[in-house]
Parts: sequence; structure tokens; C-alpha cells
Amino acid sequence: MRERKPVQSWLTDMDGVLVHEGQPVPGAPEFINRLRASGKPFLVLTNNSIYTPRDLQARLARMGFEVPEQAIWTAALATAQFLADQRPGGTAYVIGEAGLTTAMHAVGYILTDFAPDYVVLGETRTYSFEAITKAVRLIEAGARFICTNPDVTGPSNEGLLPAAGSVAAMISKATGVEPYFVGKPNPMMMRSALNTINAHSESTAMIGDRMDTDILCGLEAGLETILVLTGISNKTEVERYPYRPSRIINSVVDLMDEI
Repeated sequence: MRERKPVQSWLTDMDGVLVHEGQPVPGAPEFINRLRASGKPFLVLTNNSIYTPRDLQARLARMGFEVPEQAIWTAALATAQFLADQRPGGTAYVIGEAGLTTAMHAVGYILTDFAPDYVVLGETRTYSFEAITKAVRLIEAGARFICTNPDVTGPSNEGLLPAAGSVAAMISKATGVEPYFVGKPNPMMMRSALNTINAHSESTAMIGDRMDTDILCGLEAGLETILVLTGISNKTEVERYPYRPSRIINSVVDLMDEI
């Protein structure tokens, strides 16, 4: 394995790395404080498109994290940026919450159900059969199908919830059209994050807790990949995959001396 450049920029997943089941991972707030004090560019990433960065900043602050709003990068922001690059000033029919609709407005998109350029599916806790039916009919009429992320389930205090990937599968079954997923594990998510902080892949590390999203995404984008064992994937599961992280650590606390 070729020797990598020293890490100058950091990307970290949120759930399972900094936060677990609504509580901060022990030592994670201090890790973020160390990052901020170092002056090194960093971003907190999430596939969740429900919340705006300001919402997430407030949620993290309640758990003891001091994360600047501009240091949060969501699948909603990545999706909006992707569409603005592909078709500037376009139109979209959006199923999602404020995190997605705010991001779409911010890049100059018009949200409409009249012959939109795109149907954009994001996360919401209140998927409407009426909205899904409209999405199916618009895609049948020629709208391009975009989904913020492929996650099929999401966590809640009551248990698993169906997520955007599951709803996308239902729409695909009805239309025969597969969506383009922008969020992890699409390396597009990593590249847009790198561009946001003017970082280079050869000197950036991605910290994640899932082999099938965080580690795969970081690997395909050319980043150093660090798997933490505070979330989904464990050491036994790592052996089932045809690829490996650059290294495996117990938690972000183990990285404190490297910042």
C-alpha cells in the first residue's frame, strides 16, 4: 500500500461516530473541539436530508457539540449542488422536508408539480401516498428521478423507520425508472464535501461507522478511511467485505493525538 500524505482535512459521519442513539459518543465533543482548535478544515457529514445545517447545529449543541453551521454537509446540500451543476435554474417536484427544500431554493431551483425537470425524493417522517403517486406520474411523463440517499431504513426511538431508499424502490417498481442517488456511498457526496472545504483527497481522512456507506464512499473518492466501532459495523463484519478501511479504531477519541 502506498504511503499517504499526512491528514490535513477531516470528514466525519455524524450518527454512529459522534452521536449514538441520541447521545454523544464519549469523548466526541472533545474531539470536535480539538478539530476546531487545530484550524484544520473539517466537515460533519450526514445522509439525512430532513434538517438544515442550522437545525443540525442546534441539535448537536444540545448534546454538547460546538460545530459551526458551515461545517455541516448533508445529502440535501449535495443533491441541490449536483442539480445546480447539471441544470442551473431548473425545476423540481420535491418530496422531503425543510433541509431539502431550503437547499433547493438556495441554489435557485423552482419547486413545482407542473412538468418539472426532476422529481427529487428525500427523507421525511410523513411520506404521503398522494405525493408518491404524483411523483410516479411525473416520472412517467418524463421527469428525471433523483434521490438524496439510498438508505432503506432510518433509526427512531421506537425502532427502524422506512427511509428514502425504500420509498425510491416503490417508485422505481411503479415506473421502471431507477433514481440517481447523490448521497453516500456515491463518491459524489465526498467530492462535493472536499470542494466545499477546498481539500484534496490525498490528504483527507473519512471517519465512519458503516462499511457499506462511509468506508466505501471514502475509498472510492480516494480518501484515507477510518472505521470506528461505536456504530453499525464491527470487526467481524469487516471481513465479509471485499474492501477494507485504511484502519479500524475503537472511537474518535483514538484520533485526538493526530489532530
